[in-house]
Amino acid sequence: MRKLILVTLILLFNFSFSQNYKFGKVSKEELAEKIYNNDSTVNAAVLYRYQKTNYEYESGSFFKVTEVFERIKIYNQEGYDWATKKLKLYNKSKIKSEKLKGLKGNTYNLLNGKVVKDKLKKEGIFEEKNNEYWKTTKFTMPNIKEGSVIEYSYRIESPFISVDDIILQYDIPIKKAEVSILIPEYFIFNKIVNPKATYRPEITNSTVQRRILSSNSQVSYSNNQATIGTNKKQSEWKFIENKTLIEDSNIPALKKEVMVSNINNYRAKLIMEYSAYKNADGFVKSFSTTWDDVSKTIYKSSSFGAELKKTNYYSEDIDRVIGEAGTPIEKASSIYNYVKSKVKWNNFVGYSSGNGLKKAYKENTGSTADINLMLTSMLRYAGLKANPVLLSTRDNGIPLHPTTEGFNYVIAAIEFPEGIVYLDATNTYGTANILPEYAINWRGRIIREGGTSDWVNLTPQAKSKEIALMNVEINDDLSISGKIRKQFTEYLALGYRNNYYTPSPEDIIKDFEDGKGDIEITNLSVKNKEILNKPISYTYDYKLNNEVEEIGDKLYISPLLFLAPDDNPFKQDSRTYPIDFIYPLYSKYSITIKIPDGYAVESIPENAKVQLNGVDGEFSYIVKSLGNKLQVMVTTNLNKTLILPADYEQFKQFFQLSFEKQTDKIVLKKV
Repeated sequence: MRKLILVTLILLFNFSFSQNYKFGKVSKEELAEKIYNNDSTVNAAVLYRYQKTNYEYESGSFFKVTEVFERIKIYNQEGYDWATKKLKLYNKSKIKSEKLKGLKGNTYNLLNGKVVKDKLKKEGIFEEKNNEYWKTTKFTMPNIKEGSVIEYSYRIESPFISVDDIILQYDIPIKKAEVSILIPEYFIFNKIVNPKATYRPEITNSTVQRRILSSNSQVSYSNNQATIGTNKKQSEWKFIENKTLIEDSNIPALKKEVMVSNINNYRAKLIMEYSAYKNADGFVKSFSTTWDDVSKTIYKSSSFGAELKKTNYYSEDIDRVIGEAGTPIEKASSIYNYVKSKVKWNNFVGYSSGNGLKKAYKENTGSTADINLMLTSMLRYAGLKANPVLLSTRDNGIPLHPTTEGFNYVIAAIEFPEGIVYLDATNTYGTANILPEYAINWRGRIIREGGTSDWVNLTPQAKSKEIALMNVEINDDLSISGKIRKQFTEYLALGYRNNYYTPSPEDIIKDFEDGKGDIEITNLSVKNKEILNKPISYTYDYKLNNEVEEIGDKLYISPLLFLAPDDNPFKQDSRTYPIDFIYPLYSKYSITIKIPDGYAVESIPENAKVQLNGVDGEFSYIVKSLGNKLQVMVTTNLNKTLILPADYEQFKQFFQLSFEKQTDKIVLKKV
C-alpha cells in the first residue's frame, strides 16, 4: 500500500512538471480538466503566463519591447469573458506610437478524444480609436466552449522608456507565471510591489552583460526616449542590463468583496518608476519628482494652464450671464449652470484639453478637461478665486508615487472664506460639492494661479439623507394598501435624477415595482426634479399582496414591508479590504400601521439602539402603540464612510442587528 502511494505521488509529481508551455503544445490532460485543483469555484484559470520586457535599438534609438504569451483554461460559460482581450496602445503619431505585432492565437477543444484547433482570424480582431492619443485592439478567440483552452501571444513595441505597471495577479488564479524585465544600465527605475496587495511574490534582481555590434555609440535622452549618437566606425558595444525576474506558481485570484472602492487598488503589481538616466560617462540626470513638481509641470502645459488664460471666446456671453448676479455665490451659480447647459460631456476623461477650450465651446461638446477647465476660467474671469483640482478617478486607483499619470481627471474649485466649493459641470444634474461618485477618490491636488499646489480632501462631509413616511392598512382580504412619501438629499437625490430624470412615469413605476413582490403602484407624483438645489420628493399609492401571513387566528407582518433590506451583504467571517460607503448616510423610516378591526396586538419587536464604535454610527428601532395604530421608527446614522478590515467584526455585528430588526415581525391576534 505504501509503495502504491509513493508511485502515485511520483507520477503526479512528474506530470505537474512535464507540462509543455510552448505555444501550440496544449495537452489532452489540460483539455480534459473539469475544475481547477486549488479552487473548484473558479470559472477560468491562467495555466501559464509569460511576459518579457526589454529594450532593443534600431537606427541609433532604443525602443521598448514587451512580449506576452498566455494560456487560459475555460471551465464554464461564466468564464467565457476571458476569451476576449483588450490592448490599449498609445497612438499620437507615427514616431510616437506603440505598435502591436505578431498577434496569434488558438482555441483548443477535445472532440471524440482528439484535440481540435481553431486559429484566431482577422474577423476576430477589432481596432477602436479611443481619442487622439489612444486606440484599443480587441480580439476574441473563436469556438469557445466549456472546457476550451485558449492561448495567444503578441509583441508590443514602444518608443518610450517608461514601463507600465507589471500586473502579477488576475481575477482568476494563475497556475504558473514567468515575468522578466531587462533594463539597460542607462535607465534607472525605482521598483515597488503594491503595498496594499495581500499576495506578494518573490522578486530576484541580478545583472547580465549585453553585447551589441554597433557604431561607436553615445546614449542621450530626450522626451522619454533614448537616442544613440553614432559614427560610421563599427565596434562591439558592451553594457550592463539590470534583470528583474519573477517566477511563481499557484498565484491566488484577486477575490472581490462587496463595497470595495476599486479592487485594483489591492491587486499585486510591480510598479516601475523611471527615476533617472545615466549616460556612458556616468552623468546622472534625475527624473525623480514631487507632487508639487508634477502639478507645476501640468499647469505650465499649453493644454492646461495656457487654456485657463483665454477668455475672448466666451467673455461677452459670461458678461451677459452674470449681469444680474450680485453676490459671488450668485455669480458662481450662474456660470456653473450656464456651462452645464452649454457644453455637453463627450464621455472622454482627462485633465488636459485635446483640441482647445474654444473649439469645445463652439461645438457645444467636450471632455472632462474641456468642460471643467472652461468652468474654472470663466469663474476667474468673473472675479472668483477659482482653481483646477487634479484627481485620480476611482477606477484609475490611488497613485503611489508622483507622476503625471497619477492624475486622469480635473474639476473646478472656488475658495470662499467659509471653505472650498467643488464643481463638476460634466453632469447635468450635479450641484455644488456633489461630484460624480467615480471622481470621489480620497483627495485631489488644487493648483493655484501662482503655481503653488496643495492636497485637498474630496470625501463628502454632508450626509445624504433618505426620509420615508409610510401608511399601512391591512384589508379584509389580507392585502395591504397605503401611501408612501420619500425624500432624498445630496448624493441620493443625484442618484434619483441620474436614473429617473428622463424616463416616463410609467417606466419609473415599473422600476419601482421591481423586486417589491406582488405590488401595484399608482398616482406617482414627483417634486423638485428640475430644482437641483432642493431635495427630491415623491409620493405614490400602493397595493401589496402576499405580505401578511395568516396562521390560525394570528397575522404576521413585517412592518417595514418593501423598505426592509433584501439581504445582508456582510455575512463573511472576516474582511480583506475596506468597506467604502463613499459618503455619510442617514435614513429615517416612519411607518404607521392601522390594526384591522377584530384584531389586537399580541407581540411587537423589542425596541433597540446600538452604536458603532461610539460616534461612527448609530441604529435605533422604536415601536409605539397609539390606540388602534402602531408606529414604527427606524433610524440609521452612518458617519464613517470607510470601514477598515480591523473594524469589520464590530461593523458586522452592528449591521447584523440592524438587518434582523428591520425584518422582525409584528403578531396580531383575532379577538
